[in-house]
Amino acid sequence: MAPPRYTLRQLAYFVAVADTGSVSAAATRLHVSPTAVSAAMTQLEKVLRTQLMVRRKAHGVSLTPAGTYLYSRAQGLLQEAEELELSVASGGQVLRGPLVIGCYVTVAATVVPPLMEGFAAEHPQVDLSFVTGTQDEIPLRLLDGELDLAVVYDMDLPEGLHMRVLFETAAYVLLPAGHRLADAPEVALADLAADPMILLDAPPSSRHTMTLFDRDRVTPHVAHRTTDYELTRSLVARGFGYAILVQRPAGDLSFEGLPVVARPIVPAVPPVQVLIVWAQGTRLTDRARAMIAYAPQVRFPRIEDPAP
Repeated sequence: MAPPRYTLRQLAYFVAVADTGSVSAAATRLHVSPTAVSAAMTQLEKVLRTQLMVRRKAHGVSLTPAGTYLYSRAQGLLQEAEELELSVASGGQVLRGPLVIGCYVTVAATVVPPLMEGFAAEHPQVDLSFVTGTQDEIPLRLLDGELDLAVVYDMDLPEGLHMRVLFETAAYVLLPAGHRLADAPEVALADLAADPMILLDAPPSSRHTMTLFDRDRVTPHVAHRTTDYELTRSLVARGFGYAILVQRPAGDLSFEGLPVVARPIVPAVPPVQVLIVWAQGTRLTDRARAMIAYAPQVRFPRIEDPAP
């Protein structure tokens, strides 16, 4: 098999030009001269015998159809080359390199610590990092290639994802300690219709909450909206209303140390699945594959609804 006449350096320069939109911007990113980038592009077009981009002064570059095709293929080749470099020194026995996982913000406190602790112990040379955000944001960043994997709820997910279940959990009512229903073993949403509600307005939590009320044909009195989980719990503890939440910390105290009371909802609500997901058609790194195999085995802290 004859070796290719193009080089990985030429492909890396080409991808940088396509990403930044100009030779000069690519040179800045690569810390080389614009002349070196321009020469690499000319040589690459000569080797491939086709025009890859149209260069216009003061207007940057635009890819030709051939350039667009090369761009999609070159990214995969460069990623595989990087993976080969990271793994060959250990004969593929030791995992090395970055692994970036996105996580829906309200799930992060439950999922991230045990994943980091256990996976880091098994693969200490993997540079594991987490990015938090809303469920509307995290799956799109995954599909755009910014993340290797993501941990999300099984709610309102876009198409194009593979998934595995990590655990299931159910929504519950969070009440102030002095609430009239605080001593009840369980709470019906209809019994809260006249009470002020603090809505955690961080999709999909807010949509999920409202579907529970729709199911029971109850219209809640939404008195306050927040986008912060701990603020929601603190407002409940201060007596500003009740909340419907899914994740539950180990202690029934707010961030300020004030008591709150968690009670199951009746009729029982369907459990929510927490998933680890990745983009279909993506060539996963060995580190991502290792995390997909590891994560479902983790015993995540889940606090069951207490007896009153």
